[in-house]
Amino acid sequence: MTVDGEVRRLSGEADEPGWEVDPDDEWGVAVITTVGRQLRLRREAVGMRAAEFAVAVGYGEDLVYKVEGGKRIPRQEYLDRADEVLRAGGLVAAAWEDVKKVRYPKKVRELGKLEGRAAEIALYECHIVPGLLQTREHARSVIGAAQPPYSPDDVERMVAARLARQAVFERSPAPALSFVLEEGVLRRPIGGRMVWRQQLERLLEVGRLHNVVLQVMPMDCDTHSGLDGRIELLKFPDGTAVGRSDGAFSGRPTSELKHLRVLELRYGTIRAQALSPRESLAFVEQLLGET
Repeated sequence: MTVDGEVRRLSGEADEPGWEVDPDDEWGVAVITTVGRQLRLRREAVGMRAAEFAVAVGYGEDLVYKVEGGKRIPRQEYLDRADEVLRAGGLVAAAWEDVKKVRYPKKVRELGKLEGRAAEIALYECHIVPGLLQTREHARSVIGAAQPPYSPDDVERMVAARLARQAVFERSPAPALSFVLEEGVLRRPIGGRMVWRQQLERLLEVGRLHNVVLQVMPMDCDTHSGLDGRIELLKFPDGTAVGRSDGAFSGRPTSELKHLRVLELRYGTIRAQALSPRESLAFVEQLLGET
């Protein structure tokens, strides 16, 4: 259920416009294989060899073979250029509507779907700023700090995937969003001074939205019910819910009522121990003034 702190490393070449297909992602494999086959058939129909096509679209021949073989997820600009070269009248470019649905890792897509239909999202995060609240540059700094390092191509894919989930803020009707962040997280200038200022400004912007409650857990709190790790709770319009906590139920997502009650109790207690929403925004403003 969580992807902010754990993302499977994907192999790829940083200078190629696209991402490797995850062989375990059956739907993604099917979509990319179909798109690749259609590209190859259209290229052959106009009598172009792969090498000629590669020169025409401005990419390497190896990439052309990978895309046509369903091994590489093409980016939108590749499909747009291929459409022009093949004079497909927009039919190749239109494949982006299918490709964009599978361009992110399966785990991210599944979480995005859950967040996309949730009526309530509650999250306590103890190590990082939640992905739903991260700026592009902050996300790039967080992901780029991983060891062993991801390739530049993989970093950009994960950043794009993380930002795509933030479409939840554009939903109508708006879901109720609640976040509790640790003070220590807010004091760590990931990415440097300017990146961190922009991240703090983003927290203030989101925290002032009518459907968002943002709270800070102060370091001088002598009672803390979140020491077992992060907690996620998603509630849906039909009354169902799913939750996960690092320190409960083996860290796996659960929909069992008795488990959800435990997570709700923990999250509610954490909120009660944290600064109030007004105090939390004032605290973030204070940090911003100190940077």
